[in-house]
Amino acid sequence: MPKGKEVTPLDAATAAVLETGQAEFEALFAGIAPRFYRPEVRQRARRYLGGLLAPVPRRNAWQVAEHLGELTPDGVQRLLNAAQWDADQVRDDLRAYVVEHLGDPAAVLVLDETGFLKKGDKSVGVQRQYSGTAGRIENCQIGVFLAYTTPQGRTFLDRELYLPQEWAQDGVRRAEAGVPEEVEFATKPQLAQRMLQRAREAGVTAGWVTGDAVYGNDRRLRLWLEEQGQPFVLEVACKEPLWSWQERGPHQVRADRQAEQVPAADWERLSAGWGAKGPRLYDWARRPLFRPGWQGWEHWLLVRRSMAKPAELAYYVVFAPAGTPLAELVRIAGSRWAIEECLESAKGEVGLDQYEVRKWDGWYRFITLALLAHAYLTVLRVKALLPSAGEKGGGDSACYAGGRAHPGVAATHRAGSAAAPAGVGLGVRAAPGGAPPLVAVAAQTSDAGQAVPLPAAPDPRAH
Repeated sequence: MPKGKEVTPLDAATAAVLETGQAEFEALFAGIAPRFYRPEVRQRARRYLGGLLAPVPRRNAWQVAEHLGELTPDGVQRLLNAAQWDADQVRDDLRAYVVEHLGDPAAVLVLDETGFLKKGDKSVGVQRQYSGTAGRIENCQIGVFLAYTTPQGRTFLDRELYLPQEWAQDGVRRAEAGVPEEVEFATKPQLAQRMLQRAREAGVTAGWVTGDAVYGNDRRLRLWLEEQGQPFVLEVACKEPLWSWQERGPHQVRADRQAEQVPAADWERLSAGWGAKGPRLYDWARRPLFRPGWQGWEHWLLVRRSMAKPAELAYYVVFAPAGTPLAELVRIAGSRWAIEECLESAKGEVGLDQYEVRKWDGWYRFITLALLAHAYLTVLRVKALLPSAGEKGGGDSACYAGGRAHPGVAATHRAGSAAAPAGVGLGVRAAPGGAPPLVAVAAQTSDAGQAVPLPAAPDPRAH
């Protein structure tokens, strides 16, 4: 281990399961091994995946190769840039692995993007653009991600690289970076829809979709989700125009103007999940939106108000089965933070942001293998928290919330640079009941043992 590099001690639960972690690793790699056609590539991929999990300072080609005992990074670079294998096939294996171990009809699919700061202008998709990671405009690449979060744990299902319009229209830069000819400019919401569609076609079970205003402000994405019969709670900007019933009939009114019409008695104080300092308490209210022709479904404007600063509001558009309680909508809105903690832990534990590849294929290959490593750590932790073999859910003794443990439960870390643990559960139980792929679970009533039947998916031609 390099001098001065400290590795965070493992908690007892994770340390116990890591004793059998090699068997889980071998099972994981056996699932993806057929994607690597040549034996030497297959062997290197296995070693490289292990290198991503190792406590090295940075997971770039030089340091991973050094950890593997190689004199140069040539072999690692060849795996990421030139060897014959398809990152999309491994992505499909990643998704299957996550669903196999975490699959839950009450799961939430969470959308978000993150910036990867870069120097120069040669790396594919890099340019000066806003990075939420830095909180300002920086020279960076942007990756769009789809996370899968359940009471058992959370990790990633899919990823896409955002290719800015300037790049998409520049034939010389595209050729130098190896961008396939069929790749065209797509907005971040369009990339998100592709990932959701892939999850749907693969039979992923999930009850809800959520994301921030980058995705909620895109009306086409919202309409597409409605056409699939897919419930969602998506944040929108204060100025987003939404149809509601006003004194003179239905009108489009900004979200913040509608929030002003909420009666004082309609606000409720509810927790959006656990944070570092305990429950994330806010005042919440909802106001019906005008969307005729959706029998069995409801459209709402959900509003969140800060307790300390009442002037600070956040707004969400909701599409949900009729009768869905306000508390359930708040839970889904709060679950969006899970992907931010997944991104943080993936960067800290498997080096998601430490790559040095420049080309299209290299980006997808590195990111896919890093997400697979993150999923592996998530599954190990889930198994460590299980009260007995084959049983999902750890009860109160294994209750993690908001990416950090409740008092009395130690936070888990795998590799030395981890800033937050991967794959810990949300700690808030989802509504009971089953659901078909990417279709809502039954809405929970005040009696947790009862459920409202799911409405049929609406016919978009009816309105």
